[in-house]
Amino acid sequence: MDAIERDCVIAGGGPAGLMAGYLLARRGLRVTVLEKHADFLRDFRGDTIHPSTITLLGELGLRERFLDLPLTRLSTLDAVIDGERMTLVDFSTLRGPDNFLVFAPQWHFLDFLAREAAAFPGFELRLRTEATGLVTDGDAVTGLRASGPEGELEFRSRLVVAADGRTSRIRDDAGLESTQLGVPIDVLWFSLPKPARTPPPTLGYLDGRGMVLTIDRGDHYQSGLVIPKGSFDSLRSRGLDTFQASIVSIAPVLAPVVSTLTDWDQVKLLSVRLDRLTRWYRDGLMCIGDSAHAMSPVMGVGVNYAIQDAVALANAVAGPLRAGGVPTATLDALQRRREMPVRRMQRIQRFAHGRINRPEGTRRRAVPVPARLGLRASQALVRRIMARLVGHGFLPEHVETA
Repeated sequence: MDAIERDCVIAGGGPAGLMAGYLLARRGLRVTVLEKHADFLRDFRGDTIHPSTITLLGELGLRERFLDLPLTRLSTLDAVIDGERMTLVDFSTLRGPDNFLVFAPQWHFLDFLAREAAAFPGFELRLRTEATGLVTDGDAVTGLRASGPEGELEFRSRLVVAADGRTSRIRDDAGLESTQLGVPIDVLWFSLPKPARTPPPTLGYLDGRGMVLTIDRGDHYQSGLVIPKGSFDSLRSRGLDTFQASIVSIAPVLAPVVSTLTDWDQVKLLSVRLDRLTRWYRDGLMCIGDSAHAMSPVMGVGVNYAIQDAVALANAVAGPLRAGGVPTATLDALQRRREMPVRRMQRIQRFAHGRINRPEGTRRRAVPVPARLGLRASQALVRRIMARLVGHGFLPEHVETA
């Protein structure tokens, strides 16, 4: 079997992998992205594209074509907390033109990135091709083994990028250890039609019994019920009626439509994880996105942090790849750059988990009265701070020109 020679080979065709492939091919490098599925059509993946990502697309000349896709724009994010509607985020306070958030089905976004990347002669996307292990020379990683429609394949490259998600086979093969940060919640995802009397766009409903998410998908809601970790089997054993009642008790607005949930096959369990690799790299290998740090759904930042990783990666390694190889010192500096914003956001996510996790039988308020009065009095400031935190995050990256 002859090895396929590339400058870089990327395991995983998610947001991190495809964006990294696009950016490196844009710099004239030969890049292959391996995606084990036949397409990108999967339910209930991260759909939020934040202002920082829209700005990056603008830097690449892709902004207007992206905004022509089927998507929903929002300039504010509302939540109903203990029965009171509050606007928690106001993106219009950010500098324009990218002062809004987009909900776009992830398969549309990934198809878009793949089409745009295909314009570069050095870019290759192999669907139905799964990375199965590393090729090494001593301690150095020199390529990937893969399995696809053509059979067993071997790629040799100056850099391997693991972007194959939170259950990354490649990071496990590399022997990279992760720190589990502990998550007390899971999320049950399901679709619901909008009720006839549709409220203003609402990210979620939160009270002493738990939290229900209602992400606007145009003609329906992508909805979620936050549950204590590991409690799905117990909830399921009590029947769909109990599940429907749990949703309505938190979000009464959904009472007219919750009966459309008629089978547990309509409900998908997202086992929430929050972890971070101790070291993100080996000689010849770099992990990015969920492969390096699984993020919680809190604030919907996962896609955008993965893309920030990809941009930082391309900025750091494109030059060295042209010169013949990427020193481990460059990979170490890349981890140190991206680890800081990831740590900060994960710390916020862990705090939020404690507020939205409601053990069974708990009836305390989601936000104590004094805190809610303070929140109401300072809403204008909170909206601006949250717009910056959610929209840009910590250390937003920008595309370096070749």
